[in-house]
Amino acid sequence: MLRRFLQFVRTRLGGGLPCHGGGRATPARKIVLFGAPNVGKSVIFNRLTGSYAVVSNYPGTTVEVSRGRAQVGDVPLEIVDSPGTYSLSPLSEDERVARDLLLDEPPDLVLHVVDAKNLARALPLTIQLAEAGLPVVLDLNIMDEAARAGLEVDLDILGRELGLPVRATSAADGTGMDSLRGRLAQSPPPPSGLSVRYPPFIEEALARLLPLLDGERPLSPRATALLLLQRDAGIWERLGESAQVPMEDIEEIVSEAEARSSQPPSLAIALARRDAADHTVRAAVVEKPQPLRPPFAEMLGRIAMHPMAGVVLLMAVLYFGLYLFVGRLGAGVLVDYLDRQVFERYLNPAATAIVARLVPSPLWSSLFIGEYGAITLGLRYAVAIVLPLVALFFLVFAVLEDSGYLPRMALLVDRLFKRLGLTGRAVIPIVLGLGCSTMATLVTRVLETRRERLIATFLLALAIPCSAQLGVILGLLSTHPVGLAIWAGVVLSVFALSGFLAARLVPGDASPFYLEIPPLRLPSLRNVAAKTFARVRWYAAEVIPLFLLASVAIWVGQVTHLFQLALAGLRPLVNVIGLPDTAADAFLFGFFRRDYGAARIFDVHADGAIAGVPLVVAMVTITLFVPCVAQFLVMLRERGWRAALAVVAIILPFAFGVGFILNWILTRFEVQI
Repeated sequence: MLRRFLQFVRTRLGGGLPCHGGGRATPARKIVLFGAPNVGKSVIFNRLTGSYAVVSNYPGTTVEVSRGRAQVGDVPLEIVDSPGTYSLSPLSEDERVARDLLLDEPPDLVLHVVDAKNLARALPLTIQLAEAGLPVVLDLNIMDEAARAGLEVDLDILGRELGLPVRATSAADGTGMDSLRGRLAQSPPPPSGLSVRYPPFIEEALARLLPLLDGERPLSPRATALLLLQRDAGIWERLGESAQVPMEDIEEIVSEAEARSSQPPSLAIALARRDAADHTVRAAVVEKPQPLRPPFAEMLGRIAMHPMAGVVLLMAVLYFGLYLFVGRLGAGVLVDYLDRQVFERYLNPAATAIVARLVPSPLWSSLFIGEYGAITLGLRYAVAIVLPLVALFFLVFAVLEDSGYLPRMALLVDRLFKRLGLTGRAVIPIVLGLGCSTMATLVTRVLETRRERLIATFLLALAIPCSAQLGVILGLLSTHPVGLAIWAGVVLSVFALSGFLAARLVPGDASPFYLEIPPLRLPSLRNVAAKTFARVRWYAAEVIPLFLLASVAIWVGQVTHLFQLALAGLRPLVNVIGLPDTAADAFLFGFFRRDYGAARIFDVHADGAIAGVPLVVAMVTITLFVPCVAQFLVMLRERGWRAALAVVAIILPFAFGVGFILNWILTRFEVQI
């Protein structure tokens, strides 16, 4: 479940792996897609494989790799979509996995996908791949945006300069994909032989290192030596495990190189590659004068990142996308119809009659029907209340994702996030948390430091409602604008204040932030529909059964009277924050699934037991309440038991404390909701 959903958000589409060739004896040619984030690798992967993938964690990590198959003529291809990376010398877990793919699973071909508008930034990695002796094909993607920016690239000159085949695509609309497929079906090109000339102290160190690394593979000895000079921990560790490599001699050579220059070897190597990339770009790229007025999409993209106008745009996106579309349409129309018309009028009575006839025992029939039945409660919550809200949220998320708005949102919030001990990169797990906080906790692996990962995990557990929970909250409060504004203000204030304090209490330094910005474009209806369908399919296949299992767990708790004991302990707490006893089970349900708890509040509200101020207090408190079991287990795995228990120990009293203060303020000043 975790692997499949994370693939949907990170690499945009997922599903089953189709079988091509029906037992064909010819082994598939392995092709690894390589490149920076946001350059369209995943779109190309989907174009090549037909949007089908098998997703799995890379061994020893929670970083996932997508694998698919394609057939071009008589040539079977295995396509591997690697995590985004800027260099073969990794700075993050994602980059390490991308590099380890080349080391552990040497490919027949590396397809380096780059943003055609930003060749100067992308080519240093192309140079590294070429120096590594790997068979490389360079794909200049997003060529339509490069043309609009006034850039013309001579593919022949670029190929001659780099010594490798070059293709050009606009994968979003399929332009150039036939030419790319044709090249992939041909025999892999030989290594380009490209070699950058580095400063004398680097070249002298290389001359001494190469004889010690003779025969090292899969990277060439020269590429391996360069990584050693950059003190790449992974390469040092790998070579240290080999009895054939004299590590003491290598340490002496590298130390001497470091002592010979005031410039660190890693900086000297990076500058030399940058100069080589700049020379290649000057030879192959012609920049035409641009029109005085930039295209509308570019202007909108700049507005999206503006400190003031960008916030206004973000508020508009949240208002129309989440409040009106998910909240009003989802809860006000779809949920109302499915819950009141389909389930209450037809399905629940029919299920009650059938089960009562087939299972005469009241004890066992209560497992399926009744107040906590798997059909009348679990299936109803999953299909009638949560499914329409989740589907609409996934649709909004797919539109934002396909348009290129999410990276701009990351840059917009970077300055704010730095005050919270994070960078704009954290917008990825934070926004993903609005879909599922369990998956988002896994995605905190993309953050560079342990400090950032711990702060992001805490904020996800405390103040980020998942899509289903958010949908129920929006549905309940969408007809009460004052209540919705209070809920949003309190939750955002808690998010900001908690992050601000965590940034000062959690030790560690801030990390730098850089991000490739894709073009802002109209979302493709085909892509949006495919992404939304895939995610809804994930929900139907894997989350609905969890609702049914939660219903069974609740039934067991009811039968054994364990839930009655837990509810007896919770009732004084909910009474303190101004809620009736009937609201206690919502918090207990919320520990099994956060959306389950919010949906229970929906029922209590529908019965007329909670409204006005208590409804707002309930929504705030249950949003800040402890994470669900699945998220807690992932926290244990990712952050360790001490951190996970500390997060829960802080959140539980904090949530009810905020609820108590909010209830006192609203009742003291007689606020009308």
